[in-house]
Amino acid sequence: MATLYHFPFCANSRFIRLVLAEMGMEPTLFEERPWEHRDDFLLINPAGTTPVLLEQNGLVIPGAGVVAEYLDETRGLGLSGRRMMPEDTVGRVEVRRLLDWFLVKFDSEVTGYLVNEKISKRFMAAHEGGGPPDMNAIRAARTNVRYHLKYIGYLIARRKWIAGDNLTYADLAAAAHLSCVDYLGDVPWDEDEMARNWYARVKSRPSFRGLLADRVPGMAPSGHYADLDF
Repeated sequence: MATLYHFPFCANSRFIRLVLAEMGMEPTLFEERPWEHRDDFLLINPAGTTPVLLEQNGLVIPGAGVVAEYLDETRGLGLSGRRMMPEDTVGRVEVRRLLDWFLVKFDSEVTGYLVNEKISKRFMAAHEGGGPPDMNAIRAARTNVRYHLKYIGYLIARRKWIAGDNLTYADLAAAAHLSCVDYLGDVPWDEDEMARNWYARVKSRPSFRGLLADRVPGMAPSGHYADLDF
């Protein structure tokens, strides 16, 4: 059985948890707090970031994008019609483009700010960067999420799923990031009905159940976070 080193509210870790669940894989989950810089974890991944997948044979696969590509290469063909990377080159390029959009751009403009300021800092010591939230960072993230939501709505207005006719890694990456922001109540869902309806479809999938069960100690989620009818 594989082991996934993750932080429950690391959005990129959530993406890989969704991928594994869609593939029918149930890894051992090991919660890692990256800011603690544990020596044993740094030996596995010198970058000190999550997620990291450790295969039963000892192979270490670090980083959400690398893990996703690895899982497609090693398990994708066995999924038949449920494969989450398209067969054609153009389709694969589009999925990879959108993966970069959400795993990198959305993370750096929205999720990273909100999770760090509202969640991670609660558990950090002062020397690790803990302390009161930076309201300027939170305001910036709340502003940025609005145009990201509009972009998702724009894509869904023209496609069945974010990258095309089928569910792909792009949908799971976008939903993973939005799930963190939604937990905190910072997604303005009333501004884009198309994006909201798409998210409700993804959130209703069995693979999402583990994410909806996550809780931050001492911080309840937004009222509709786990509501499948949303």
